[in-house]
Amino acid sequence: MKKENNGVAVASIIAGAIIVVALLVLVFAGNFGISNKDTVTVQGMSTVKVLPDIVSVHFTIETTGETSAEANEKNQEIYNDLLVALVLEGFSESEIGTEYFNIYPKTYYENGQTNRDGFTAVHSVKVEFSANESRKLASVVDSGIESGAGISYINFELSQSLQNEYKGKALELASADAKVKAESVAKGFGKDVGRLVSVSVDNYGYYPWVMYSAEDSGSAASAKVAAQSIRPTTQDVTASVSATYKLV
Repeated sequence: MKKENNGVAVASIIAGAIIVVALLVLVFAGNFGISNKDTVTVQGMSTVKVLPDIVSVHFTIETTGETSAEANEKNQEIYNDLLVALVLEGFSESEIGTEYFNIYPKTYYENGQTNRDGFTAVHSVKVEFSANESRKLASVVDSGIESGAGISYINFELSQSLQNEYKGKALELASADAKVKAESVAKGFGKDVGRLVSVSVDNYGYYPWVMYSAEDSGSAASAKVAAQSIRPTTQDVTASVSATYKLV
């Protein structure tokens, strides 16, 4: 009998604990619901005009050979010619960098089999200089073409310091826009904006502006024409934030 009573007591304790936990969940859920009453969520957006301060030219050197060593040697010859030409144009080697280099076998499929036909070496090189010196662009493109390199892209970009500056401005303006929208909504309902409940950054938009792409334009002649005619213009940097405010 004593054992049965002990069992009943234990069961009662467990049941009581379950009820307490359930009540706590309901209380917290209720508080959560209350905390989200009388709030407004808005999206703030901004666009800032900025003039790019960097020009970048992306070259691709692609060579083939019966062996990987042969493909690499041919590739290195073109790269050396390009490097010398750019140094003669006044660039330092620190302004000329490798973005990608790879040597891989050339393969093709025939009669259900994979066959190898030599090797391909690909070297992507980036040259970067100030947009204030955009007059150099035509000679940089000429140097690449005459050396045997292809022109992949010509971009106008923001330096890291300029990115940081305009990112801050865009996000600040987007936040102010969100506050104005929240205040307008609150006024429409006869309320005021209280404390900021939550905020998140939805987007910060900056990408290099492609002024020439081999995929779109193709020929070396097109790259030369682009280099002679394109000049940096102001571009848009955008930002958006979501903010939730308490209405009072």
